[in-house]
Amino acid sequence: MNINLSSIRDNKNRGSVGKFLMENIKPQSNLAVVSAYFTIYAYNRLKNELDDIKHLNFLFGEPTFIKSLDLAKTNKRDFKIEDDKIVIPIENRLTQKAVAKDCSQWIRQKVDIKSMVKPNFLHGKMYHITQQSGVEKAIVGSSNFTVNGLGLGGSPNIELNMIVDNDRADLEA
Repeated sequence: MNINLSSIRDNKNRGSVGKFLMENIKPQSNLAVVSAYFTIYAYNRLKNELDDIKHLNFLFGEPTFIKSLDLAKTNKRDFKIEDDKIVIPIENRLTQKAVAKDCSQWIRQKVDIKSMVKPNFLHGKMYHITQQSGVEKAIVGSSNFTVNGLGLGGSPNIELNMIVDNDRADLEA
């Protein structure tokens, strides 16, 4: 089956969300992202495209751990940036400070972030691109804004996503 004829992306045999974003984010595009997670490593994998956007609106579900934090009693160094189940490759650990600095600067310049106030309320994921030409493309499904969620890592997970766009030729009967 030719994946170009299908709008389904599974991050395996039918193409990835990351590749879709790389192909469709053009300079001065506006983006809207809905995701439960955001990682600096996903930003870094899409850095060339994301650094040239005009603006990004990011909506994420309220992380459940925030309500349990007592910042007065928590040392900043106590926060883990790794998931016990996901091993961060050594090359990423060595460049982490530079990636975090670049990502932080990019967020300050181009990103507005909002979160849901009701924990565990937002589950759907969406990446919506409005190109300067007015063409709109989106991909909706199960992929978070992480390297594995975008299909740019080695995750065994199959993510199901569907492309929606407004640049298809009208078919007349």
